[in-house]
Amino acid sequence: MTRASRGGRTALVLATGGAVLIVLVALLAPVLAPYPADVTGATETARILRPPSAAHWCGTDELGRDVLSRVLYGARIGPVVAVAVVTVSLLFGTATGLVAGYFGGWIDEVLMRLTDVFLAVPALLLALALATVLAPGPVGLTVALTVTWWPWYARLVRGETVSVAGRPYIEACRALGLGHRRTLVRHILPNASTPLLVQASTDVGGVLLVASGLSFLGLGPQPPAPDWGLMVEQSQNYFTTHWWVGTFPGLAIMLVAAVCFLLGDALRDRLDPRHVPQPLRRTRR
Repeated sequence: MTRASRGGRTALVLATGGAVLIVLVALLAPVLAPYPADVTGATETARILRPPSAAHWCGTDELGRDVLSRVLYGARIGPVVAVAVVTVSLLFGTATGLVAGYFGGWIDEVLMRLTDVFLAVPALLLALALATVLAPGPVGLTVALTVTWWPWYARLVRGETVSVAGRPYIEACRALGLGHRRTLVRHILPNASTPLLVQASTDVGGVLLVASGLSFLGLGPQPPAPDWGLMVEQSQNYFTTHWWVGTFPGLAIMLVAAVCFLLGDALRDRLDPRHVPQPLRRTRR
């Protein structure tokens, strides 16, 4: 085993372990959190804006709520929204790309021109506009981001479908009278599964960053929801004097996004032969 392959396997193990840890934190937040997310100390002034200590490892916020508990509960909002956006976008974009690339002709033209309409508008600007119109909350945020994310999967799948639709084994499927659905699902979709998996893994981190940014602007979950982006927004008046209120939610966003990006890169190096890192070679002096 080469040094590059060992490094790729190590990165994949670390990224997978990090992803599993995030899922466990989200599932076990009520067990792991030392305090409730939205009521602890709300009426006790002695607990307001207390620095990290043995009682509150990450300190308390302006209402006396335990920051660590809110960060743990926040794993049930931001990452879940990101996964939901990627999942729905993946399903809709994959179906659109498969149909467009397989049938071609006017169907391809109509679907791809529709895709181009969404791609022509900057994704962040479109997400801002939609999130402003929709009701603020996790559902509205998910819908707004899904509308801006699915065209990328449609383009990706359409390109992979076109590259294999004319190959001999696809022609053989048609000659044998296999239905379109069976041909698409069993013989064309598997060819696009690897780039889709890599792209989806990476996109979870990107969606989380955008969703946190929209929450920071007040277009996501509303108080008292323990959303990480909302927590950073609520802490901006205290950052210079009480740094812990916004630092730990910001670190949570950064760490989850980093794990998703690392997982995507590791899967690409592991599954896509076009991106397998080459072994290191020693040059002669």
